Amino acid sequence: MGGRVARWRAWWATDRRVVRLIRRLLLVGAAGAVLSAAVTAGSVVWVRDGAEGHVFTAADVPEAPVALVLGAKVEPDGTPSPFLAGRLEIARQLFAAGKVRVVLVSGDHMNWDYDEPDAMRRWLVERGVPADRVVLDHAGFDTYDSCARARRVFGVRQATVVTQSFHLPRAVTLCRRLGIDTNGVGDDTARRYADQWRISTTREYGAAVKAAADVLSGRDPVHLGRRETAVDDALRAG
Repeated sequence: MGGRVARWRAWWATDRRVVRLIRRLLLVGAAGAVLSAAVTAGSVVWVRDGAEGHVFTAADVPEAPVALVLGAKVEPDGTPSPFLAGRLEIARQLFAAGKVRVVLVSGDHMNWDYDEPDAMRRWLVERGVPADRVVLDHAGFDTYDSCARARRVFGVRQATVVTQSFHLPRAVTLCRRLGIDTNGVGDDTARRYADQWRISTTREYGAAVKAAADVLSGRDPVHLGRRETAVDDALRAG
């Protein structure tokens, strides 16, 4: 009998310690969740405020020397995905209307067999944009890198950034924070892909936190590289 009582008391003491530990962990987790929510909300507000007054339609966006088209998925056969094609069509319209003189296409070419910028250039040239007015940035691995390289590598000081409308506030804010006088035009044609659109829109909350962190850190792009004159040359040609 005495042995059972001793074991019960030992179990109860251990159980109480476990309960206290779980309670502390729950409190820490709740505090972390509150902090995470606050950081996310603050980042989203920062992104939206930064783009306020700088989002337009293709018809009413002010003129700029350069359209910066951000990369997106390219299919295995080299065809731009519908999301990317929607961006490129806006850039084509801007060029045709004389709203921009040069199109800078910035995307992922990390691997030799996957080349977003070349697919983007090909699409534009096939639809009437002169090849000498399309400049390729092969190291636009994310929005921050595309904006940073546009300013620091290609010397762009004023631009119209083109992407999907859910992504546009972040793109405009990042480019402006990185030294480019930027307005933006967003594509909504890809909204018909409802599931992908919804997923991408939801991801923007986390992406806003990353954008704020990138600007605060002042990090260099993955590949900074030397100064290139391709945009200046294309502008002179035009």
